Amino acid sequence: MSPLELTPDAQGKVRDIFDLGDKLLIVATDRLSAFDVVLPDPIPYKGEVLTQISLFWSDFLKDVIPNHVLSADTADLPDEYAAYADSLAGRMMLVKKAQVFPVECIVRGYLAGSAWKEYREHGTVCGIALPEGMVESQQLPEPLFTPSTKAVAGAHDENITFARMAEIVGREYAERLRDASLELYSRAAEHARSRGIIIADTKFEFGMVDCKVTLIDEVVTPDSSRFWPAESYEPGHGQPSYDKQFVRDWLEASGWDKKPPAPSLPEDVIVITAEKYVEAYEAITGEPFIPQGE
Repeated sequence: MSPLELTPDAQGKVRDIFDLGDKLLIVATDRLSAFDVVLPDPIPYKGEVLTQISLFWSDFLKDVIPNHVLSADTADLPDEYAAYADSLAGRMMLVKKAQVFPVECIVRGYLAGSAWKEYREHGTVCGIALPEGMVESQQLPEPLFTPSTKAVAGAHDENITFARMAEIVGREYAERLRDASLELYSRAAEHARSRGIIIADTKFEFGMVDCKVTLIDEVVTPDSSRFWPAESYEPGHGQPSYDKQFVRDWLEASGWDKKPPAPSLPEDVIVITAEKYVEAYEAITGEPFIPQGE
């Protein structure tokens, strides 16, 4: 977690953000959100895992589009934050400030989650017609770009059409974000598949830095994606997952109405979820996860 003595200038569902003037310090906490609600129980090491996976992808995908990362080294912290280096190690990033586009750029490669629910009812995904007879978890004919609004904490994101996205950010930027999202997903999905993981879907966020479209926030993490083990992949039903889908499934079965406050998670769900995050990191990067912080 972020050091309790530090008060963030802004707080997302799982990240604390500190304004350093010419840059930002982003700290990934161990908080977990599901259905756009922050859960009461932290997941051990989650913040470190998210940060390290995101750093891996930011470097791996840097030739597709610039990203906002400046440093993840505590030695680069300003003097007033140096005393908290041990707590911040592994879960912090110093990043460039960006003028954020107010949309989330979602790419779906497989029929899962809300996409599967919509398809069953209407034969579409975010209003896009798909072939008849598809089954749950089936790979889509081609990846779909399905943007959404960017909700504040406690509110729900809403799917929007590409035309509506173009109205919000302008058609030129909408096309740039769409094309970049599809390319980023393609590159990441190819690498992940070579490591035994299917990336069913993911979301990206972008901003303007020095007049350039720039990839910001987390990149293809278990919080922003569905990771499935390729070895056991079988269309026709839900898939076992490396990501927080395990928590989503438990919450769905609990009878929770998806409104705050969320219920507490059982200890076994917390432990298994922490293990899945670590498994995802080790599979994607090919490196053992070694906690860095306190």
